[in-house]
Amino acid sequence: MTGAPAGPFRLTDRAARERAEEQLAPAATRAAGSRGRVRPEAEDPLRTAFERDRDRILHAKAFRRLKHKTQVFLHPDGDHFVTRLTHTLQVTQVARSLARALGLNESLAEAIALGHDVGHSPFGHIGEDAFDPYVEGGWHHAAQGVRIVEVLEDLNLTWEVRDGIRAHSWKIDPPPATREAECVRYADRIGYLSHDALDAARAGVIRAGDLPARALAVFGQPGSEMVGSMIDAVVAGSLAPGSTSVVMSPDALEAMHELRDFMFARVYASDVAAGQKHVAIDVIRRLVDHHLAHPELIPASYRDTEAAVLTQVVDYVSGMTDRFALATYDRLFDADASAQMRPLLGER
Repeated sequence: MTGAPAGPFRLTDRAARERAEEQLAPAATRAAGSRGRVRPEAEDPLRTAFERDRDRILHAKAFRRLKHKTQVFLHPDGDHFVTRLTHTLQVTQVARSLARALGLNESLAEAIALGHDVGHSPFGHIGEDAFDPYVEGGWHHAAQGVRIVEVLEDLNLTWEVRDGIRAHSWKIDPPPATREAECVRYADRIGYLSHDALDAARAGVIRAGDLPARALAVFGQPGSEMVGSMIDAVVAGSLAPGSTSVVMSPDALEAMHELRDFMFARVYASDVAAGQKHVAIDVIRRLVDHHLAHPELIPASYRDTEAAVLTQVVDYVSGMTDRFALATYDRLFDADASAQMRPLLGER
């Protein structure tokens, strides 16, 4: 026997990882075949291009701010309500599960999922509505997410990850170019339908038994049972004969649509959400208008000086966390409006 004895570890560098990706499904996106970055870079010795993107997003300031941004309910006092950050982590887990089951590139799905909501405004989708009058064609968090990674933080991500962030929402057209990004689209919907239902029950907006009977029969109760059933339905639909994209099996998809319609009617448009909406919109629009009059207040560290002043202001205010927006409002105006938002849910 010759040579040094084998040690307990084995180096798995970028080249080895890229070779392993050759064994993925035909529909998978290989890191070695990426369309690249805006600015070419030397390859990392250990990580694939998509793994580098994942790490850059994790270390981005916009990602860290997600921990203090609303998912559904504004400024909840309970410790177990979902935030935009915990939602993102749950979406990432589901996206990776789907990608692994379908033989796709987990690292690409993970990077897109981690970055999919970095452009979200304070106060969730309520905040998104507040910016519409300032942006031609309306403001959308997906487009803002791309602007963050391309301009405001300039992460120089690969084309595939930026495309996945751009089109993670179902309302965006054209759809994403990779099957991994399609996994993230489903993972986002799976995540929010399940955990938002739990939060709504926790907040007393609905009871678990109020959910559509068909959805409960097909997917089970919100939480791990529902998430697992939805993942299984996407895997089954995608592997069905004739399928060329990531899809949910037809019967399950109809049940998901019914559940989504219920959530919009009973939760997202509920009296609790409506009661918060006008206050949140007023806070955001007064902050925008004030900074339009005083653009010198925008920190130099978060300012694209080559953009129009309106764009700079929307960049700044949309990047605020809930608590920073409220604190800034208190400082600039008065505490009355933000105080209305704080006790709406109460201790639970």
